[in-house]
Amino acid sequence: MTDKFIADLHKGHELNMLAKTEEMLAAYDDVIDLSVGDPDMTTPAPIIEAAYRDSLAGHTHYTAFRGDPALRAQIVAYYKEEYDVDIADEEVFVVTSANMGMFVALFTCLNPGDEVLIPDPCFPVYMDQIRFCRARAVPVPTYEEERFRFNPARAREFVTEKTKALIINTPCNPTGACMNLSDMREIADFAREFDLLVIADDIYTSMSYQEPFVPIISLPGMKERTITINSTSKNFVMTGYRLGWNIAPAYLADAMRKTNDLMVFTAPAPSQRAALYALAHRHELMPAVMDEFRERVCKTAERINAIPRLSVLPPMGTFYLFVNIKETGLSSEEFVYQVLEKAHVLLMPGTAFGAAGEGYVRIACTRSVEELTKATERIQSAGL
Repeated sequence: MTDKFIADLHKGHELNMLAKTEEMLAAYDDVIDLSVGDPDMTTPAPIIEAAYRDSLAGHTHYTAFRGDPALRAQIVAYYKEEYDVDIADEEVFVVTSANMGMFVALFTCLNPGDEVLIPDPCFPVYMDQIRFCRARAVPVPTYEEERFRFNPARAREFVTEKTKALIINTPCNPTGACMNLSDMREIADFAREFDLLVIADDIYTSMSYQEPFVPIISLPGMKERTITINSTSKNFVMTGYRLGWNIAPAYLADAMRKTNDLMVFTAPAPSQRAALYALAHRHELMPAVMDEFRERVCKTAERINAIPRLSVLPPMGTFYLFVNIKETGLSSEEFVYQVLEKAHVLLMPGTAFGAAGEGYVRIACTRSVEELTKATERIQSAGL
């Protein structure tokens, strides 16, 4: 009787450990939380002040269905200036976060029984969002020896007549992997060969440390078969604003708008105005922030590699480190719980991101260098 009114989709599925962090943080009063990708930095003050001024000026109502026209124009300008990609206004759709943007894209495009290729490890929400669309997520393993890049040659083994789409995420959460131009060309060839829709989760575009970020829509023939998802959360430390955008062929953008209307209607007007200011002033506001993230992740990687039985690749992108813990002999979850108990540091097990994450833990370098130094010292002292 207790589950009579709960949809079958919810039954038999336990909370991912990402959803258990509040409970785990409550275990001790001095935990250093490196589990969730929400930086400790406050959104730059000029962005907050601009949104406040615009709210006072009347931007507190519903906006146009696809988003504030001024914001859409700024998104178009951003892609032209940064990547020399021509985007039409009717191809832009503003959403209430990239997470919602992904769900809207999947819900709009998938039929029951469709299959979607996803990298493993990956942001775990993909899997449940696909399942809620009555479709099937098909994990394609990625490996440290291949710098966790999505390998189209391996992906071919997982293609069936039901395969409809491919999700790519670069720079990648949780591995930090970044696919270069050569990688992206291989993925583009693969998508064209099998006539796949590509859904590109591009929310860490400013955090590509070794090579410039390459949007897949900049490659020949890909704009017409790609939904690009981006947001202000990571690139502008605006996680709480819940503001993102999808870029897609006009017919898909219109269809996604209709899906979105059933959920939240338009994104919050003050958040849209904040995003407008952030994009327009990105060159003056964000370089110092991105330099800080690079310093955090690089220094933490050095410290991790100095700890016996732990190792991590040189940082490629994002503010995450995907740490190899295989030499400890512990499973990913065992390692996380022991680090919490012995070091009072909260990490995420690699298995929270897929089966291929076993033997790894994710560290979110979302705290100051000083806090990250203290955390790695505690981890080393735990002697795992």
